[in-house]
Amino acid sequence: MANSAFEQNIIAMVWDCDKTLISSYMQEPLFRHYNVDGAKFWQEVNALKVRYGAQGISVNADTSYLNHILTYVKAGLFKGLNNKLLREFGKELKFYPGLPDFFGEIKKLIEEDPKYKAFDIRLEHYVVSTGFAETIRGSAIAPFVDGIFGCEFIEDVLQPGFLEIADVSSNVIASPKGEAIKAGSAAVPEISQVACALDNTSKTRYLFEINKGSNKYPETIDVNSSIARASRRVPFENMVYIADGPSDVPAFSILNYNGGSTFAVYPKGDVKGMRQVESLRRDGRVQMYGEADYSEATTSWLWLTEKARSIADKIVATKQAAIKNSAGAPPTHLN
Repeated sequence: MANSAFEQNIIAMVWDCDKTLISSYMQEPLFRHYNVDGAKFWQEVNALKVRYGAQGISVNADTSYLNHILTYVKAGLFKGLNNKLLREFGKELKFYPGLPDFFGEIKKLIEEDPKYKAFDIRLEHYVVSTGFAETIRGSAIAPFVDGIFGCEFIEDVLQPGFLEIADVSSNVIASPKGEAIKAGSAAVPEISQVACALDNTSKTRYLFEINKGSNKYPETIDVNSSIARASRRVPFENMVYIADGPSDVPAFSILNYNGGSTFAVYPKGDVKGMRQVESLRRDGRVQMYGEADYSEATTSWLWLTEKARSIADKIVATKQAAIKNSAGAPPTHLN
């Protein structure tokens, strides 16, 4: 630890979004805005794998909806859909009880406790979602989080020859034939390409980014770099992953295997949802579960706050032991 750039004094709570922080899916404001039948859209998405499979094309079932959104844009059903609009939709997200206040409360609980403050122990929140990063950025939870990882779209697509661009401000480039090309020349910018697509397995990549610190120092640390555990910014045992179901098993597994903490939530009063997370607990996928209510004194509030304290206590004990071991025995009188 003496040679490590990081103090390992950070606790990271990593959150799924849909059905974990909000009771529905974040695409619903999009469907309402364009008066599109959301159920029909998802039926089409669910049929893509089979239909394209018949053509010998393999489709990622988790991310195929992103390309189907672009198909709707091209067909005029989502005319004018851009990143600004996606962010505006974030204002319509309805969070579970206790949110977003809980995010700030648990940070204060750790960071304002004198015992933890003495060692500068801090708590960070991250959201890792297969939904839209822009919509989360526009939501009420955004000011409380330290990082948002989700699917992203490109509006102005760089054209062939863009490296020969002469005027960055005008975004005018020269094509290989010497013709001028204006990127994003449409009157109203629209999303036209997928920039980043997260599926249920690739979400685990961001656990490693948080673990190694490449999310904070991308120019210095690559997520694939080999870094000793004692030199990583946020040890897995200092991380808690909170999500709602089987689709998050890959992320749950990473933390369970590496000494982290896992917690599942289900809608209040939903027997089917409770049975699902109980099955996850019984199978060793999660350590605990509770209703998706983060109000004070609920099961979720109690377990998560106690887990944060437990992690902070371990950090304190580790720091105190290191200080004690670094100090030699005091001089004494010879007899």
